[in-house]
Amino acid sequence: MKFRYKVIPSLCIGCRTCELACAFTHAKDKKPGRSRIYPIAYKKDKYVPVVCLQCDDAACVKSCLFDALKRNEETGAIELNIDRCVKCEACVAACPFGCALVDDVHDEVIKCDICEGTPACVQFCPTKALVYEKI
Repeated sequence: MKFRYKVIPSLCIGCRTCELACAFTHAKDKKPGRSRIYPIAYKKDKYVPVVCLQCDDAACVKSCLFDALKRNEETGAIELNIDRCVKCEACVAACPFGCALVDDVHDEVIKCDICEGTPACVQFCPTKALVYEKI
């Protein structure tokens, strides 16, 4: 079964609820970290959520020399194995969309893992600008 993560910018109101949901879902030691999703304003009152869309031919995966990034066949997400990651940040530099990030709070490289198939950002988006659907 395959799923697709979809962003509908016309529905985004820039409330940043997605950021909060993500940061708290990925908290460690009761400390929320950096969100893997962030809305950017491109016009007055117009926003687009920026999040990893799990590219078919992902530059982040190609750039990783330590095989720390692998696609989860069940969820379709490219997941980061933190135990294999050496924090070289090659994936951060390689992502053309700015979706591989550095979390300064937890001192690690991060990217969207689709919350193991149940994205918190999608669940909490009040306008349904984020969709995770079966295809």
